[in-house]
Amino acid sequence: MWPLDSTGAADLLEPGPSQLPPDAAPPDESEEPASAEVAGAPGPGWCWLCSSSPCGGCAEREAKKKGPCPGLGLFYTLLSAFLFSVGSLFVKKVQDVHAVEISAYRCVFQMLFVIPCLIYRKTGFIGPKGQRIFLILRGFLGSTAMILLYYAFQTTSLADATVITFSSPVFTSIFAWIFLKEKYSLWDALFTLFTIIGVTLIVRPPFLFGANTKSMEESYSGHLKGTFAAIGHAIFAALTLVILRKMGKSVDYFLSIWYYVILGLVECVILLFILGEWTLPSCGLDRLFLILIGLFGLGGQVFLTKAIQIEKAGPVAIMRTMDVVFAFIFQIIFFNDVPTWWTVGGALCVVASSTGAAIHKCQSSK
Repeated sequence: MWPLDSTGAADLLEPGPSQLPPDAAPPDESEEPASAEVAGAPGPGWCWLCSSSPCGGCAEREAKKKGPCPGLGLFYTLLSAFLFSVGSLFVKKVQDVHAVEISAYRCVFQMLFVIPCLIYRKTGFIGPKGQRIFLILRGFLGSTAMILLYYAFQTTSLADATVITFSSPVFTSIFAWIFLKEKYSLWDALFTLFTIIGVTLIVRPPFLFGANTKSMEESYSGHLKGTFAAIGHAIFAALTLVILRKMGKSVDYFLSIWYYVILGLVECVILLFILGEWTLPSCGLDRLFLILIGLFGLGGQVFLTKAIQIEKAGPVAIMRTMDVVFAFIFQIIFFNDVPTWWTVGGALCVVASSTGAAIHKCQSSK
């Protein structure tokens, strides 16, 4: 969800015969070698420590220096999960501001960072002619997913909403099969079944768990709204990912975010006028939370992108499940709300299916 700088580096080439100027003639084979070579003097590749040419140990140490630190990608993923979870906690804490308005503030905050990046990279603000329709769809679907996610956090428990959003990889496999003609295997169907079971355990519909929900109809109504909002987020996020796959690398990453924030802001303003929910935060603490939501969300995206650049997709997908762990911890500590065993069972099913889907996709692409 996700490249401020490049991780690659240009290789330094030593000048050789192939790099001679066009007008330079190669040396005559009949010429005698230089006096230094006749005397056995070390050449430019000689290593005084290893007494060899070229130096094997030094080259090995240089190669080690260039590689990323082992586990750095997983650390970035863990940090990203923590930042996203803290941002979700702040959304849950801001109860006097509608989810749509929170989304609008986040769009404005991210816009302040994206515009200088687009100017610096000289990519423009419109995009390639053949990709603009996909950019518009990406912006609309992505912003809708963000609004639904924030609404889910406000209307249901932090743990339930976070777990259900992890069903997104399953929907991604289905939509990729439909729109991109990617393979949909029996494993994908099994992961989908596990997701349905997990979401059912979290939702706990009355016709299956009637005695457990009829006694608290009012709270269950909000729980049901938040659950459907979280499912909607998973679906729209999956469609967004399919569109990003369709565009590939032909569109700059920051241009994709630009469409996301500008169309998201327009969508939020229209919805706020329709709903009549536009209000200024009542206290300074809520205003601080709104700023931190944008800051932590942007930080989570940056670290997740860096993790994907230097780590394989399978380990990153597994480490992303720490979102659920942080959500459970924050819900217990800050809201004194211990998740039920139904929620824990549903979380295990959804996390297992989403992780399995990501690892299976990674293995099948090799």
